[in-house]
Amino acid sequence: MNITLRQLRVFRAVALEGNFSRAGDSIGLTQPAVSRAILELETQLGVRLLDRTTRDVVLTDAGHALALRLERVLDELDQTLQDVGGLARARRGKVRVASSPTLSANLMPSCIAACAEREPGIQLVLLDRIQQDVLGSVRSGEVDFGVVIEPVGTDDLNVELIMKDLFVLVTRPGHPLAHGHAVKWSALTGYPLVLLDHASGSRRLIDTALIHHGAHCEIVQELGHPTTVFRMIEAGIGISVMPALAMPPGGIPGLVACSLTPVVQRDIVLVHRRNRTPSPLAQRVWEIIRDVAGARLTPP
Repeated sequence: MNITLRQLRVFRAVALEGNFSRAGDSIGLTQPAVSRAILELETQLGVRLLDRTTRDVVLTDAGHALALRLERVLDELDQTLQDVGGLARARRGKVRVASSPTLSANLMPSCIAACAEREPGIQLVLLDRIQQDVLGSVRSGEVDFGVVIEPVGTDDLNVELIMKDLFVLVTRPGHPLAHGHAVKWSALTGYPLVLLDHASGSRRLIDTALIHHGAHCEIVQELGHPTTVFRMIEAGIGISVMPALAMPPGGIPGLVACSLTPVVQRDIVLVHRRNRTPSPLAQRVWEIIRDVAGARLTPP
């Protein structure tokens, strides 16, 4: 059975007006178009709904039965469509976003502030989690979307690149490699490294860069949070390769960040489930984060 909403609305108009021409005038259709819609509806239902006279139409028993129920059904449908359409115009509500620690600490605060300024009715709720947990939250639908570092295995996700972030060398000021010039990756050979652990989205990229550029180092500590890495460097336990976004905008007293050459970058991306379109509110927050990230300049 292939009955259209248009056919039902035409029938309701005819039932109310008792005349094809008046019904057509009330809904903006010609009399032939009204007649055609009624005929199609009757054909689909396999029952006569109207008895035609020379001037007017009269409902059959089947027509009466349909008209009685149809009024409520169409009214409820109209209300539902208005409610759903209102979601697109809604300006208030919560949007849940998950992000990995370095992004939570050094990108998301600016995004939350921008959201509060541009969309004061939207509450951006941030979940600060390791990368795999962020992706799990996105896939389970716990959050509207996530902010992560170039994930692997994303066939089930929609991914949008929003910025690129450099990797830098972090040392104490008196370290032999802290000479103010770009440091070759191979120059790290022989120095002890303190790195983020493999729960970080960046660790896979750092390991690949060290191998690819011939840096043979002993990894003496693997830690879960950038702040802990920085304290280890301050204590003289080792040097580190960190994403530039992990460094606060004003730097860290007692530490220096140096460029590494060749330049290696990580992609910062927004992700949501491929089969789940973000709500209008979530889409607005997505655009704010994209704008803030695009305008941000990371340290060299």
